[in-house]
Amino acid sequence: MPRKAREKSATAIYHVVFRGINRQVIFEDKEDRIKYLELLKEYQEISGYKIYAYCLMSNHIHLLMKEGQEELGTVFRRLGASYVYWYNWKYNRSGHLFQDRYKSEPVEDDAYLLTVVRYIHQNPVKAGISGNPMDYPWSSYREYFSDGGLCETRYILRLFSEDLATAKEQFESFNQAEENSQCLEIDEKKRWKDPEAIDLIKQLAGVMNLSDVQQLEKQKRNEVLISCKNEGLSIRQIERLTGISFGVVRKA
Repeated sequence: MPRKAREKSATAIYHVVFRGINRQVIFEDKEDRIKYLELLKEYQEISGYKIYAYCLMSNHIHLLMKEGQEELGTVFRRLGASYVYWYNWKYNRSGHLFQDRYKSEPVEDDAYLLTVVRYIHQNPVKAGISGNPMDYPWSSYREYFSDGGLCETRYILRLFSEDLATAKEQFESFNQAEENSQCLEIDEKKRWKDPEAIDLIKQLAGVMNLSDVQQLEKQKRNEVLISCKNEGLSIRQIERLTGISFGVVRKA
């Protein structure tokens, strides 16, 4: 059956989601995320696209962007090839990393544009790995309160107010409000059976035995716990399998 043609946006702005093949983790650590953001910046200069919001989760990515000189399909082929080459070299692996085709939806007006911005920034909160968008370091949220970065923040902020200070205050209030819109999303997370969950935890932690997770340095341990929750493991399941207390898992 032929693939359905992508719906074109009259504004050239799209909400894009893509993920690891078979829900595979695509960002193992901080270095991986930094590398991907560096590539986004590099190809932004080549392809001319604009980014309004992004969020890097452990096995999927959300982007809100406007096409430049090149179509998004070309952009993601370039970007994906570069990241997968680096990732496979780093982890001594071969083969595909990303699901073969990204998902996208057109963003045709300012109201939905702001809705998608908030939806993307609240992704870590809804996944239970962050209590506040500001606390998650791998999204564009913090760029709206600082200078520089990947995003065209002024375009979004001016939708709130021409006065920058007022715009930032209103942007913060807007992004803290509950978001229940049905935006483009990846497939619902899988439910992990214990044997699969055990293998996942060992992979994320880089250990041979689950009990070794308790001995990890605090920051590394918390990164592992956050990734586990992001993958869909419940706090109770993580507690039961690792022996780490419910409170520690919840706060990570």
